[in-house]
Amino acid sequence: MDVVPVTPAQARRVRARHVGLALAAVVWFVTAAWLLRTTVPGDLELHSIDVDKTFGAELVREARRYERVLLVLWVSSKLVLLGALWLYAKRGVILLRESAAGPIGSGMLLGMLGLALTWAIQKPFGLVALWWERRHGVSEVDYWDWFVGGWLELTASFVSICVALLIVMALARFVGDWWWLPGAAAFTAIAFTFAVVGPWLTTTSPPDDPGLVRTYEHLAKREGVSGVPLVVETVSGDTSEANAYAFGLAGTQEIVVWDTLLDGRFSDREIRIVLAHELGHQAGRHIAKAIVWFALFALPGAWLLMRFTRRRGGMAKAEAIPLALLVLACFTLVTAPLQNAVSRRIEADADWRALRTTKDPAAARGLFREFASTSLGDPSPPTWAYLLLETHPTLAQRIAMADAWESRSSSP
Repeated sequence: MDVVPVTPAQARRVRARHVGLALAAVVWFVTAAWLLRTTVPGDLELHSIDVDKTFGAELVREARRYERVLLVLWVSSKLVLLGALWLYAKRGVILLRESAAGPIGSGMLLGMLGLALTWAIQKPFGLVALWWERRHGVSEVDYWDWFVGGWLELTASFVSICVALLIVMALARFVGDWWWLPGAAAFTAIAFTFAVVGPWLTTTSPPDDPGLVRTYEHLAKREGVSGVPLVVETVSGDTSEANAYAFGLAGTQEIVVWDTLLDGRFSDREIRIVLAHELGHQAGRHIAKAIVWFALFALPGAWLLMRFTRRRGGMAKAEAIPLALLVLACFTLVTAPLQNAVSRRIEADADWRALRTTKDPAAARGLFREFASTSLGDPSPPTWAYLLLETHPTLAQRIAMADAWESRSSSP
């Protein structure tokens, strides 16, 4: 067998590529280590919680029965989706025979068809999940409203995937296999844009409780947060769950609380914990850090897309799009434990900040017990579900943190 000699120029290019990837890996890990720093003490140990005693054995049994069905639906939907995307990756190129839209237009068409396939597969599972949530009083969303809302969500997804494919395929045609570097930057810019404009797309209103506003302003001052308004989102017609979240970036920041949090089921002290938690996100610049985390995951994700789609001619070719959708779905699933671990660390930081600000661990414990009741959340879910799905520490872990803070604050 003949051996093709490697020219000095080719060897230099290979070495440069390897050095570049090594430097990128170093930058990745250094950045990740910096982002992982939190206010939670590194030596903090959380003791085990007796969930039956803390939350009530009957509630725990009901929550686990409720969550078990949702977990089965989630696993089933993922298996069916991956199988369908695998078939689409193998057979989807047949649809190109009917397309005369050119490489980029055909690629966008295949991307939209893949998204429609994903939507059609997920819809029956979502319908059963909605029925189960309505049966347990967690959701009050009307079936028709759910269906119409799904179409609106699908339309927005169509627009997003068209923009993403246009960017990727155009970059791949101009810069070849190195498209993944500017591509990851472009995806990050899109994520940043959504973070900035998100508050403008959400219907909210100022709170009508002067006492709530005074409490919020006092907490904001203590956490060093200024210029971030508090607003209320009305969701009581759709769900009984209570929630709040920090929103916005680059001047559009706000704290959003659901009206279900203010319907009398939660005490004023418990609401203070929620407000302090969300202000902790703003004080810790967690939304900006989330964008940096997005960039860190976008880099290897884009690189893997480039590597796996080479067999179809690369992302400049429409034939690669069905395979790219499968790769993206697998990457999202495989990296879910790591992404969730990052999210849980951020949420734990916000919890610790809230405890430092309010100095009220008893209210924190009451809040998390009430969350289990109003949302039927399993206080201590199975490990596999915790790794794959939980973006927050478990309710048992959050109570254990309140206990740990109380123990530390009372120590001499």
